Amino acid sequence: MKYNLSEITEVIKNRRSIFPEQYSERKVAREIIEKMLNNAIWAPTHGMTQPWRFKVFMEDGLKKLSDNLSRLYRETTPAEKFMQSKFDNFVNRPLKSGAVIAICMQRQETEKIKEIEEVEAVACAVHNMHLTLTAYGIGGYWSTGGATYTEEMKTFLGLGAKDKCLGFFYVGYPAIEWPKASRKPIEYVTEWITE
Repeated sequence: MKYNLSEITEVIKNRRSIFPEQYSERKVAREIIEKMLNNAIWAPTHGMTQPWRFKVFMEDGLKKLSDNLSRLYRETTPAEKFMQSKFDNFVNRPLKSGAVIAICMQRQETEKIKEIEEVEAVACAVHNMHLTLTAYGIGGYWSTGGATYTEEMKTFLGLGAKDKCLGFFYVGYPAIEWPKASRKPIEYVTEWITE
């Protein structure tokens, strides 16, 4: 065997969403974020379009993100659907994180590759990010909602007309015990066709 499969399996099984409210104040080094992004770009990509784009908010950039996420939520949410708890999350979550990465997709100019396949490539990149953090013992959480998919968000992030924001990836050292989880056995989700 070329790699230690048991270690790889453990990293995959231990990946969890750990929310910013569960992060400690310990700083995440830029070098770790760079390693995470370097692993992200090795995700599969149909036609080698490499559609992933990352906007990394750290230090004072976290306050800028906090201000803009909360402002956009307030401006784009009808009064009857506005929730103070969601607004508070948009204010506080970036400030509790060591870094927040805007997950973006740059649309292929020719649109030869279907958009769903570009989104899938970006999702695979995010999974690589999450696995890398798990190996470091660092928490990650991919969040959407609020103004994520709006034109206002695209403007804030400086995205092109065909590009998309696919969410925000929050990063921080956990202040909690690493969460446990389970999955249904493959028998519940797998059909074997042999003839």
